[in-house]
Amino acid sequence: MDDLSGKVAVVTGGAAGIGRGIVGALLDEGCRVVIADIEAPVLAAAVAELAGRGDVRGVVTDVSDPVSVAALADQVYDELGACNVLWNNAGVTSGGGGNPWEQEPNDWRWCFGVNVFGTANGVLEFVPRMIAGDEPGVVVTTSSGDGGIAPVPYASVYASSKAAISCFTEALAHQFIAQKTKLRAAVFYPSGGLLETGLWEAQRNRPAELARVRPRPPAPGTTFAEFREALAAAGRPTDIVDLDELGRFAVQGVKDGRFVISHNLDAAGALLHARADAIADGQLPPSALEGLT
Repeated sequence: MDDLSGKVAVVTGGAAGIGRGIVGALLDEGCRVVIADIEAPVLAAAVAELAGRGDVRGVVTDVSDPVSVAALADQVYDELGACNVLWNNAGVTSGGGGNPWEQEPNDWRWCFGVNVFGTANGVLEFVPRMIAGDEPGVVVTTSSGDGGIAPVPYASVYASSKAAISCFTEALAHQFIAQKTKLRAAVFYPSGGLLETGLWEAQRNRPAELARVRPRPPAPGTTFAEFREALAAAGRPTDIVDLDELGRFAVQGVKDGRFVISHNLDAAGALLHARADAIADGQLPPSALEGLT
């Protein structure tokens, strides 16, 4: 997959934020891109604005709904005949309280429905068709260092969902090799600085039937501004990532054949070594917050 020109790519949650940066980078590589997103007006605007950069189209999709994802796959194969890059990027935060015991069942249903079941639905619908197409391809999961590497304790549900899809993608990669397919998998950890994306306002798309029953308890860093202020007060870096540049970095990682696509892997490795040592000693592993100190 070092040459993406003419390949078909599907990016979920691609109308804004990190996903849009990925879409732009894929278009610049000559891909034909299908953006799947739940926000119809934002999706239409993104397609219109990106049309000058290549072959791009949008399909309104709810990744948590297997019927919606099946319709997406049907449309992609009917119109373009293939999918070479499946980028499971759509994600939300739970919107629950800062403490694990303050989360509600609907926080779990909402977050896991999009992050975990959304990833699963994409794989279930697209991968069998990708294997049958007998062309080289890659399935990329946008995870998070929060959970994928180590949890941030006050984002327990979100971190758990990201740990789940990192583990799932690793299993997927092993099975692609074991079954001698022409596919491979990769996990992308957005990184390199602060990420000012729509994830902070993900509740705007939360279905009414999955609303919280109780008011949300106060929790630290619930908005991007609060989070950035807290980092500044602690003397930590507050540089904001250029999402277009991050998209180019992620796509280059795919072209380079990397399984883990991330900045700062040395620091992640050091934290994972510390976690492994604690586990081997039967102790509580350090969290992602301790890895930042």
